[in-house]
Amino acid sequence: MRGRKQMRLGVYAGSFDPPTIGHLWMIEQGVRLFDRLTIAIGVNPDKKYTFSLEARLEMLRVSTKKFRSVSIDSFSNRYLIHYAQSVGATHILRGIRSESDYEFERTMRNINGDLDPEICTIFLMPPRGIAEVSSSMVRGLVGPAGWQKIVRKYLSEAVYRKLLEHHR
Repeated sequence: MRGRKQMRLGVYAGSFDPPTIGHLWMIEQGVRLFDRLTIAIGVNPDKKYTFSLEARLEMLRVSTKKFRSVSIDSFSNRYLIHYAQSVGATHILRGIRSESDYEFERTMRNINGDLDPEICTIFLMPPRGIAEVSSSMVRGLVGPAGWQKIVRKYLSEAVYRKLLEHHR
């Protein structure tokens, strides 16, 4: 008799300030790849965020409610690899949009591999149409006249409403 197959649990971490359509694409891919996917907001106490942790958690919950295999969580003052170990992850999911992303993510993957060679890092590259979308890009577009129409296409409906509310 064969042993049971290990459940594949992926962790997809970021600041999600705010969650974008690029993040949602990554989440959709993660749902296809893993039995369970934990989306984890990493909180850096030295970083200033536009949205509170609670607001970001809620935006992710609303944006991912259609995925039954997704859970939303957060962690603070820990390395991602240690968080992944604490939830029993088998994989870390990371996105690469550019050469600079690749250089950073490659280094982090190697460090994480030194700390826990059993947790595999998977890199995904988003399609060309959303490859440039990032939270910092969206935040940078807010302000000038007409910004609402410009940022709309980069966010889910729920996140877009939250952004409008935040900037009233």
